[in-house]
Amino acid sequence: MIALMTFLLVILFSIIVVRVGTVALKMTGLARDVAAFQAQSAFSGVGFTTSESEYVVSHPVRRRIIRILMLLGSAGLTSAMATLVLTFIGRTPVEMAFRGLWLALGLVALYVFARSKLVDRGLSWVIERGLERWTHIRVYDYEQLLGLSKGFTISQFKVRGDSWVAGKKLRDLKLDEEGVLVLSIYRKVDGEEKFVGAPNGDTEVMAGDVLVCYGPEEAILNLSKRLKGVKGDMEHAEAIARERVREELRRLSGGYD
Repeated sequence: MIALMTFLLVILFSIIVVRVGTVALKMTGLARDVAAFQAQSAFSGVGFTTSESEYVVSHPVRRRIIRILMLLGSAGLTSAMATLVLTFIGRTPVEMAFRGLWLALGLVALYVFARSKLVDRGLSWVIERGLERWTHIRVYDYEQLLGLSKGFTISQFKVRGDSWVAGKKLRDLKLDEEGVLVLSIYRKVDGEEKFVGAPNGDTEVMAGDVLVCYGPEEAILNLSKRLKGVKGDMEHAEAIARERVREELRRLSGGYD
């Protein structure tokens, strides 16, 4: 019975390790279902080659978590198989049937434990509090959060004297209608560089400023080249129209991917 109990404990340990891995990956910015799938894949060593897997291993913190899960999974599966063999080897048919019954009951109990939403919430809360206290695992992948791999970018450009944006307030430029947000401005004041973070609508853009913008890469590029005058105003109107079309397409597709 010791071998049987050891086998069940190994399975329980595996469930908890996968749960820890799921919470750890979730704390790095992954969605819950993605984190659970990747943690289970790494622990079992099945090696699914999906775009999500490639994205996970490209992140240094997540890659470390995956490596630990693979190491523990290799040891856990080997131990489980060994103890399972020892549970039945050299036993009489009656003993094997008796142990098989206990094994089935134990696996059912572990399955209920693993599938319980109440247990999941409680265990996840404990694991997350523990990881926050004893590790520095909570990181934010700004590439994912800002959608930088989906056509959006953070870029900067210097405002020339003949630029369409020069001499205007951000409120009047209405760049948000083009899908562009001005995150910050660098400008020279009395020979010293001044940083304006999260500028408001009353902030005036001046020639020589360096604008740090977030939005579609093409939109920011076009904005950086836009000149003053009627042509610039027309390009602004066209950019707004393109952004409205993009918004409508996103709405119809049901998301922003």
